[in-house]
Parts: sequence; structure tokens; C-alpha cells
Amino acid sequence: MKISIITAVYNRHETIGDALRSVLAQKGVDLETIVVDGDSTDGTSDVISQFGDQVSCSIREPDTGIYNALNKGLRAATRDVIGFLHADDWLADENVLADVTRLMADPNVDGVYADLEYVDANDRDRVHRRWVSGVYDVRKFRRGWMPPHPTVYLRREFYDQFGLFNEDLRTAADYELLVRMMVRHKAKIAYLPRVTVKMRVGGASNASLTNRLNANRDDRQAWLINGLKPPIGLRFTKPLRKLPQFLRR
Repeated sequence: MKISIITAVYNRHETIGDALRSVLAQKGVDLETIVVDGDSTDGTSDVISQFGDQVSCSIREPDTGIYNALNKGLRAATRDVIGFLHADDWLADENVLADVTRLMADPNVDGVYADLEYVDANDRDRVHRRWVSGVYDVRKFRRGWMPPHPTVYLRREFYDQFGLFNEDLRTAADYELLVRMMVRHKAKIAYLPRVTVKMRVGGASNASLTNRLNANRDDRQAWLINGLKPPIGLRFTKPLRKLPQFLRR
């Protein structure tokens, strides 16, 4: 099982090294590492260059945002399965991708998702939130559920057949892609019950009240553009699903 990991980055010289080291430390996988740098100006490119040819594909050019960058990575990916690791995050341990590919080796599995921890930006051992995704049931999407996108891996053929990120949906582009792949096109998904990604606190969709309101509006649009009726009360059920995360430390 061959896997591509795509990392989009812009001006993250302090954290990109952690992300790449966690990928390159993975055991027992045939790995392709793709880094898309939006023409950083803070020395990020110097950090990336230190990894030499351990980075399979390095793209450095301006982009219009993270999903534009991730789409560039998707077009460059050549392996069977594709996952993403953001520049501020890292894989939880050296066996993450081996566990993912073990499940993906089943031809009846189109994708895998797992659990995620939000950690303090200055203290990697301090957990703020734990996102336990739970067993897969596509019907849970209608109750505001979604898997944490950084833990999701899909076969490349799904992107080839059903498209890339919709860049018009801003911070809801990952949600729309999951609705498209899992709800509309009924991808067969397996749950890996373990933390695979550590994420530093923050994020574009929660950066301000305006961003959160825009994300709520775009969440509804994610259903409509796929010819699906949006769930009733989505603007409430989706954020409410996150409350238990704060109780798991």
C-alpha cells in the first residue's frame, strides 16, 4: 500500500520541521511526501530544503489559500492513498501510517479516519481537547457529525473521480469534501480508534466570530451544492457536537 502525505505551508518556519519529521519517521510504509509552500518569506523554505530528497515533491509558489495549495498537492500525488498533515500539526507516533494502510489494504475500504488531539501551541504535552470520532455511520452527518479532516485518508481514485477541494467554500471546503465523498458518493469508510494527529490550538475557521458565522453559512452550502437537503439545525448541531471534546483531557 503506497501513501501520499500532503502538507501545505505558509510562513511556518517554527513548526514545519516537526510536521515533516513526524511523517518521515513513519515505519513500514511506502511513502510519498509532498510539500506545497505558498512562497513563504520567513525562512520556511530553508527548513524544507534541509530535508533534501526525503521530500518527494516540493512546490514553492504563491497560492490563494490553503485549499488552493492542497489542490496543487492532490494534482501532484501519485500514490494509492492520500492524507494531509498541516504545517502546525504532527503525526502522533511512528506507527500511524502503518495502522492506516493496514485498514486500507482491505479492497472494500475507500477511506479511513481516526481521533485527534488539540494541544497547547507552546507545550506539546498539554492537551486542550480530544476529538474522539466514534464508529462510522453516515447517518450521523445529519446530526452535525463529521470526522476530523486531518485524520482522513482516501483512495486517490476518489479525488480523480469526484473532484478536489471546492475553493469557493473557504473554511468549509474540507467539510464539503467529506459530505461529497461520504454522503453523496457513499465512500466505504473505516474508523481507526486511536489518536493519529496532534494539532496545535488555533485554526482559520475559529479565528474570529465573522469566520465562524461564514463557516456556518458555508456548511449549509456544502449540502446544497451536492444536491442534498441540509440537515435541520445544522448551525447548532455541528458546533454542539464539539462540546464533549473539552471534557476529554
